[in-house]
Amino acid sequence: MTSPEPTPDATTDSSAGDRLQPPGTKTPADLIITRCTALVHDDQEQIGFVEDATIVVRGGRIEAVTTGPVDVPAAEHTERIDARGQVAMPGLVNCHTHAPMVTLRGVAEDLPIEEWFNDFVWPIESNLQEKDVELGARLACAEMIRGGVTCFADHYFSMDTVAAVTAESGMRANLGQAFFSSQGAEGREQSLDFALRHRDTADGRITTSLAPHAPYTVEDDDLAATAQLAKEHGLLVHIHASENRDQADTSLARHGRTPIEVLADAGLLDTDLLIAHGTGIMERDLPVLARATGRIAVASAPRGYLKFAWPTTTPVRALRELGIPVGLATDGAASNSSLDVWESMALTALVQKFTEGDPRWLTSRQALHHATLQSARAVGLGEEIGSLAPGRRADIILVDMSGPHTQPVHDLAATLVHSARSGDVRTTIVDGRVIMRDRELLTLDVPAIVGEMNERMPALIDRSHGKRIQDYDT
Repeated sequence: MTSPEPTPDATTDSSAGDRLQPPGTKTPADLIITRCTALVHDDQEQIGFVEDATIVVRGGRIEAVTTGPVDVPAAEHTERIDARGQVAMPGLVNCHTHAPMVTLRGVAEDLPIEEWFNDFVWPIESNLQEKDVELGARLACAEMIRGGVTCFADHYFSMDTVAAVTAESGMRANLGQAFFSSQGAEGREQSLDFALRHRDTADGRITTSLAPHAPYTVEDDDLAATAQLAKEHGLLVHIHASENRDQADTSLARHGRTPIEVLADAGLLDTDLLIAHGTGIMERDLPVLARATGRIAVASAPRGYLKFAWPTTTPVRALRELGIPVGLATDGAASNSSLDVWESMALTALVQKFTEGDPRWLTSRQALHHATLQSARAVGLGEEIGSLAPGRRADIILVDMSGPHTQPVHDLAATLVHSARSGDVRTTIVDGRVIMRDRELLTLDVPAIVGEMNERMPALIDRSHGKRIQDYDT
């Protein structure tokens, strides 16, 4: 279990650049970003901003963030970006989604979750072909890139296809092949096979996880076997658990244990574990989580909880007190209608204020911490991404602050969280490679994707066959 983090609520720290001077090197840089305001973290993980900053990138990593003169030779291949009026931030991380489900955006609205699953989503998903997954993943990557998301954690089917799209798009991802116990041992074996084949592919941009669907669709022995495989192979486990309070109450009534206690009994709390949602986490679960020996994280996607009218939300404050990172997420667009992590950041701050009855919680700087370092930790990449610091992978977004809705700026952190929008992201960079420049996508063709997707839509959404891939009964 990690130790609790200090509250990231610092004021602007213009001296941060003095601590981030470039090392003495004479080889040409690959990318130099100048005249930006850089969001940085200090030694206590508090958020600060460096004015008139220069960011130097070499070999896919950040070499320097500085305000002083930069003695870095350029070369013919060196790309320069003048980012005046823009904020440079770590790329956002969508810590839990189902990217191909953008094909189902809006197909099942204004429904309780059991009808949403049983009458629409799981019947439609029985029609999925590999091409549908490919097109959905392409459109999702385009949406996320345009919204400043540089990395996502995905948990779905036909993940070989999603991995290929991820590699082509230039994004970073942690990918897991979902499985149910109804598939027999084969489902678990396929999840492991996918994880081992694709781990550290796409020049290291793809990492992998084991992906049991949930305690209500995966039996105890499968969960225990997954925990053992995760330990044996050093893999993250990504699972839906205690998604809402009804699931927790049903688990208690049927099994005498909460979903979190089920995970503990299976040994999953002694692995690196990403729990999706957790709005049903109860007071009795907190000591269980506190005893965990693995690196536990929770992904929160508040827009979906509001749409389903769930009575509780992810207990961010209690989890933070345990030192458990809470990353930001959207879930799939079938439930959320959006892959906008920017909106998740704003909603997390607002919902937490409402839930806690305390306008001082969450602050804007705390929300930015969840959107950056905590989200990176949630997907197992806390040492690689999540901050603009020397040695980190150069996953960077540039946010235009010139719009009327972001002016004037009295508190930059509050402006970023509560006024800026995903459409203000001008440039998206992953591993030092620009994959969106001035709002132009450089790796994906959206009109072509949408055209082909719409041709396939009638066959995909047909529910006349009466089949489902699973039953939702919790």
